[in-house]
Amino acid sequence: MKFAFSTLGCPQWSIEQVAESARAMGYDGVELRLLGGEVIPPDLPAADRRRVRQVLGDAGIEIACLDTSARFTAPAAAERRKQEVDVRAYLELANEWGAPIIRVFGGNLVEGSTEEDGIAYLAESLNSLAPDAERAGVTIALETHDAFSAGRTVADVMRRVPSPRVAVVWDTHHPYRMGETVAQTWAYIGSRTVHTHVKDARRDPSQRTGWQLVLLGEGEVPVREAVRLWRDHGYDGYVCVEWEKKWHPEIEEPEVAFPQHLQKLREYLAG
Repeated sequence: MKFAFSTLGCPQWSIEQVAESARAMGYDGVELRLLGGEVIPPDLPAADRRRVRQVLGDAGIEIACLDTSARFTAPAAAERRKQEVDVRAYLELANEWGAPIIRVFGGNLVEGSTEEDGIAYLAESLNSLAPDAERAGVTIALETHDAFSAGRTVADVMRRVPSPRVAVVWDTHHPYRMGETVAQTWAYIGSRTVHTHVKDARRDPSQRTGWQLVLLGEGEVPVREAVRLWRDHGYDGYVCVEWEKKWHPEIEEPEVAFPQHLQKLREYLAG
């Protein structure tokens, strides 16, 4: 396994700081969600594209994954087509950067839509995008998130999308909060998992989401169990620290969180 952190966790850092910190802390790669503190758009200017590629390349830091905000549960087909256009642009950007994966969301269900509707909409779009991913040599990975937080639901989508260039990002928090054990989630999506996110949290009704994000090992999410299960099953992709500092500015600074997470992950892997 290799270790990365998401730039979601360091919204104040320049790409130069990202590269320097990743190398100094001992990370193998980074997951690109933010650039200059803002979500990376599909039409990122050419100068910024060159700068990212050069800075990370000079530092010897891999791009583990490029994150998108694409979602595919809108009942209106035209809305889903717009999302597909963006994903095709992200596939080109990932290819240019040598990033092997782009992350997509399924999306939340709108009022009046059933889970079956959402699965059908999502599968339709992923099947439409699969040939583009195959041509780009980049994998589209659906994250366990939103209406597709459970491994069970993601597995239903994957059964309808056979392309090997469509796969899964397993975020440890969301299947757990949906009531799945690590072993159950692996049974559902382990064979299609190409990238993972780790975060820890504890239940807190005072929080908008019902959860308080905490440093690794201080919450209840079974990250240790997940890392060891991935190891024992031969998973050799990235384990990415998704410290959501951009969305939760009150949590610890990246200078604290990133080294702490890496130390814990190495302990878990060795145990």
